[in-house]
Amino acid sequence: MGNSDETHEPERVVAPDSSTGSTDTTLNFSQEFAAQLAALDGAATVEEHDAVAALPSGSALLVVRRGPNTGARFLLDSDVTSVGRHPEADIFLDDVTVSRRHAEFVRHGTAFEVNDLGSLNGTYFDGTRIERALLTDGAEVQIGKFRLTFYASRLDLVRAASE
Repeated sequence: MGNSDETHEPERVVAPDSSTGSTDTTLNFSQEFAAQLAALDGAATVEEHDAVAALPSGSALLVVRRGPNTGARFLLDSDVTSVGRHPEADIFLDDVTVSRRHAEFVRHGTAFEVNDLGSLNGTYFDGTRIERALLTDGAEVQIGKFRLTFYASRLDLVRAASE
């Protein structure tokens, strides 16, 4: 059989474009989705993987990867979810590095964005300080000491990939 160290390139489907004569190269969807699931498996526990797989359409999950409360999970299933050190925040992050009203997650259909609310220490998306960013599956959001991984509903990823 094959060597376990060998890497496999994703299968490419090549179809000529009859109108221009050029060749269109498209990544095979099933392999792309399998790669996304493999990436999820590498970073998530079995329980987290199950929680992400069970997400209904229009929802997402944040998992604390670093900082206080590592492993905590927060469901995003509202149009606006507030995050901060204020006790009335939807996601209460109790640490001095988090502003009272630090950020908010806003749902647009099945997509989510994170907005910084003028916090002192800023909000970061994949290591870059942002005021607003559209979230992608597996992205890291940093709020104070907290590093959270964003997971979109698998139903929405499949639907978006097939469109």
